[in-house]
Amino acid sequence: MANLFTFEAHTPYRFFFKDQVMVLVLTLTDGEIGIYAQHTPFIAPVSTGILRIKDLHGQWKTAFTTEGILEVTHHKAILLADAAEWPEEIDYDRAVLAKERATERIASKHFRFEADTAQATLKRAEFRIKVYGMRGQ
Repeated sequence: MANLFTFEAHTPYRFFFKDQVMVLVLTLTDGEIGIYAQHTPFIAPVSTGILRIKDLHGQWKTAFTTEGILEVTHHKAILLADAAEWPEEIDYDRAVLAKERATERIASKHFRFEADTAQATLKRAEFRIKVYGMRGQ
């Protein structure tokens, strides 16, 4: 049997996931990382992106997550994220609309704060659209 570890993902609004997993792949602020059982302990900031989980049956699950914090110990990983959604939970039309509005705001060259907010909105929308397209995979 493969080495397993417990993975939990929480948002302010719900307990998103908890189970034994084989592998966890997500994006930290300095790049993508794969976590396996007995990983070196660390705490790091997480970027908006795609969360991939290989469950105890060897099946991959994909989700969208926003910024957060990841804590890894030898036997457990805990993700605290602002938001997390499975592909079937993503409102595709809303994500496309958010992407269009953010692109327009960026092109209109508003104040720096508005441009930064629009860039973050654009990134979230693009990842939601990408994860939505991964349904059933």
